[in-house]
Amino acid sequence: MTFSSTNELRRAPARLRVIELAVAGFLLIGSASLSGAQTPSPTPGDRVANNEGDASEVVRVDTTLVNIPVTVMTRQGRYVPNLRREDFHVYEDGVEQRIAHFAEVEKPLVVALLLDTSASTRYRLEDIKAAAIAFIDQLRPDDRVMVVAFSDYVDVIAEPTNDHQVLRAAVLRSKSGNSTHLYDAVDVALNEKLNRIPGRKAVVLLTDGVDYVSLETRASNLHAAEETEAMICSIQYDTFFDQTDIRVWDKEVIKKTTRLYPPGLGREDYKRATTYLTELAAKSGGEFYHAADLGNIKRAFARIAEQLRSQYSLGYYPANSTAAQQRTIKVQINRHDLVVRARRSYVYKPLKPLEIRQP
Repeated sequence: MTFSSTNELRRAPARLRVIELAVAGFLLIGSASLSGAQTPSPTPGDRVANNEGDASEVVRVDTTLVNIPVTVMTRQGRYVPNLRREDFHVYEDGVEQRIAHFAEVEKPLVVALLLDTSASTRYRLEDIKAAAIAFIDQLRPDDRVMVVAFSDYVDVIAEPTNDHQVLRAAVLRSKSGNSTHLYDAVDVALNEKLNRIPGRKAVVLLTDGVDYVSLETRASNLHAAEETEAMICSIQYDTFFDQTDIRVWDKEVIKKTTRLYPPGLGREDYKRATTYLTELAAKSGGEFYHAADLGNIKRAFARIAEQLRSQYSLGYYPANSTAAQQRTIKVQINRHDLVVRARRSYVYKPLKPLEIRQP
């Protein structure tokens, strides 16, 4: 049940939830006073008001829950399980917030697996498929995966499921195309799919990062990354080749290595792609990986699977629930020997209050 439009949900900074219990309780007591014991106390971010000058009563509910995916590591890079809510502190714009929601690492999650199948990946597509299937097999039985392939268009091959046979078949069905609708694929995953799914979620993106054909832009993707609850992990793999020529000249062996890029692309295109993929991960609290070969792709997938198995979800209702603006976030932990990885900012947009009028 929802009281906001689809467009509002697509661009929300965090999961916007109407407290249905408060509304249901009000309907049950009919025209009784709002101040009775049957009315639940509003949580931080809720506003309940009574229009006393009218013959009817008005309930206003305005709740924005900000969810933050968090991973905790030792300084040696090992992920840390079994932490408690009391171990964490969350600050927004320097002000500590009360943690209202805490999900431990054993909670299942939904992963959107985005695979670049454009022309630049054609000669490595089978290896990419094998690595993607290996990644799926490393997730826990209750975790669900959505498979999205993108090239000439964005193809949602499999909706979220934990049936590994269905997921393997979906990965194997992905076909090579010509262009790269990368930005469109990220937008579909964040704003059309994952924003409708509650709970822990993540995006795992495997691509070279080069896109000149999407309707969406890198700027719109980065903005969406600040607004999403999902953690984004990006893997950039090389789709260029180094060709080495060996010549013998006057008894001297001369080696010359030339980097061959896909047609129409060059070094600057890949540098811009690296910047985009790094920022996309950083804004959501995820990680960026560079994979020069299949071995590195497999290791990156294994590292991401371990990270997702060790993820926490913290949620709070902002103490400042008025101004629509970008806000900084800082997550700290009580133990000084551990390192916290989480998003550093998000875009806050207050939910338009719901009004229910009773005669």
